Amino acid sequence: QAQLVESGGGSVQAGGSLRLSCTAPSRTFSRSSMGWFRQAPGKERDIVAAISRNGYSTYYADSVKGRFTISRDNAKNTMYLQMISLKPEDTAIYFCAADVNAILTSGPQTQEEKYDYWGQGTQVVVSS
Repeated sequence: QAQLVESGGGSVQAGGSLRLSCTAPSRTFSRSSMGWFRQAPGKERDIVAAISRNGYSTYYADSVKGRFTISRDNAKNTMYLQMISLKPEDTAIYFCAADVNAILTSGPQTQEEKYDYWGQGTQVVVSS
């Protein structure tokens, strides 16, 4: 069972920045397309961003384009989500996920049901 661990959440004021990290066992991380999702109170979980297994392709939800940047460091088995210009509507629990069936040349995985492993989540609160 892969264990994904998120960190970096916290409370910031609108306009502030945070960087989330997600680590995974090397055997999982190296063969996975990775993604960030979030779930706001009373809402469904939605995709925020995703990155391909090789790191060359990314996907962003329209709501975060230009403000969030997803990246991965395969040597450190870590994925990041740099968030700037945060808004109160970004308040949510953020989850990282791994799709271990990704082939090396596949693009970022945008379908939630395709992800196999999930972290426990990290809380992000943005106050106005």
